[in-house]
Amino acid sequence: MSGAEGWSFPAGRLVHGMQLPIQSQSSLYAEPWEAAAGVEDLAEIARTADRTGFAYLASCDHVAIPRRLAEAMSTVWYDPVATLSFLAAVTENVRLMSHVAIVGLRHPLVSAKQYATLDRLSGGRLILGVGAGHVREEFDAIGADFEGRGPVLNEAIDALKAALGPEEYPEHHGERFEFSGLGQQPRPAQTRVPIWVGGSSPAAVRRAATRADGWLPQGDPRDKLPAQIARLKRLREEAGVAESITVGAITEALYVGEPGWSVGRRTLTGKPEALAESLRAYGAMGVDQIQVRFRSRSRAELTDQMAAFAADVAPHLND
Repeated sequence: MSGAEGWSFPAGRLVHGMQLPIQSQSSLYAEPWEAAAGVEDLAEIARTADRTGFAYLASCDHVAIPRRLAEAMSTVWYDPVATLSFLAAVTENVRLMSHVAIVGLRHPLVSAKQYATLDRLSGGRLILGVGAGHVREEFDAIGADFEGRGPVLNEAIDALKAALGPEEYPEHHGERFEFSGLGQQPRPAQTRVPIWVGGSSPAAVRRAATRADGWLPQGDPRDKLPAQIARLKRLREEAGVAESITVGAITEALYVGEPGWSVGRRTLTGKPEALAESLRAYGAMGVDQIQVRFRSRSRAELTDQMAAFAADVAPHLND
């Protein structure tokens, strides 16, 4: 597979991807079995996604977690560039996304070097998801600007667009970042690396509308999404951005079939046709890609769920 000419998801069709387990283990979503899981588990999950037609796999980003947050967030956060580069070698087609890279923690040229190399090594499969971050101690420890992280992210996106473009000697002249006359190779395999913005705050939605190729909402319930999408589209039109934007959503937790164990009352369960019907509502709202998560008690149960979803639910997402 080559991404040399750029790409887009099929217009008008709802596609599905997933956040990788194991690589981040927040108490909000990690399953108990993940604590003892290893590299081969992560690789097999990626191979399953690749084999069964998932659109992307995503990996999170935190440099260090303070003790005050460790119980809730844990300290297990694999580096996204290292993780996705490793998984690029065991997959062929699935796209590889940072969801999300806290690019304000690093100079744009450092991020560009890492992610351009990842895109080249993967044959053009990178989606660069970016976000502002929320852990003050993380910023303070490395001397990054926590209070100004929003404006920093805005300029970092502009700088990354230049640094990840086709030019060997990119240029950017801004308030915080300035570079020219500095060559970076390898260049990305893609002519244009898609940049998706994460977050659901008013500032994040505006940032996505005016600067990004995609929007990754964080935790918006179904009833809030239509208004958010309408605002996103309105802001984009007002800004005069003609290119379409890929709208995402994170679904409820899923379990294909009838579980024989407690998966929680907010988990969508049942026959594939019923799950597909429920998930089609996202497409009707104007969502282009859904990020799915499956309840599971082991790697085998997770990969079985992924395969069942791909075989029996996904083909009906666009009926």
